[in-house]
Amino acid sequence: MKPFTTHTGIVATLDRSNVDTDQIIPKQFLKRIERTGFGQYLFFDWRFLEDGSLNPDFELNQPRFENASILVGRKNFGNGSSREHAVWALDDYGIRAVIAESFADIFYNNCSKNGLLPIVLNADHVQLIHDRANQHDAYEVTIDLNEQTVVDDYGLASAFEIDSFRKQCLVGGLDQIALTLNHIGKIEQFEKENGDWLER
Repeated sequence: MKPFTTHTGIVATLDRSNVDTDQIIPKQFLKRIERTGFGQYLFFDWRFLEDGSLNPDFELNQPRFENASILVGRKNFGNGSSREHAVWALDDYGIRAVIAESFADIFYNNCSKNGLLPIVLNADHVQLIHDRANQHDAYEVTIDLNEQTVVDDYGLASAFEIDSFRKQCLVGGLDQIALTLNHIGKIEQFEKENGDWLER
């Protein structure tokens, strides 16, 4: 997966709590076997009208949020089913980080396993980012994972917490397969020493 160290990007706001994974990627689009191609279906029921045209009232369709790579929600982002496709859809759409007051646990874990950074900030700082994104076109923040900070050009400087192992994986671009391959020497040695037993 792509490493995450420092990222500066346009912020898009999603001013609602309890955004569930069925809204992030509706169930009818889960038939693909690849991890790619889900971005076109992100927030499908909110982004599009019944005739297939873009819904002009939905936040991500607004011109000032074009090319946004940081999404800011509210409370309990990513609740609902455990589908990993929700993270794949956000990533495929171009989102590198999601900022919220809180996340559903499974969604939070799925983010870090797929190179998407979930950031928990207090309600005041989340509100400040919402306000500035709506006041300034193409409003940007810079996220520094090593320093664990979110800053902007208007004085925002907010620190966030992340456990050390999750941070190490994101900075190094290490998914579960890559973590396993870090021990390939020991795996191969085990197979060599236990070949007869493994073949039974």
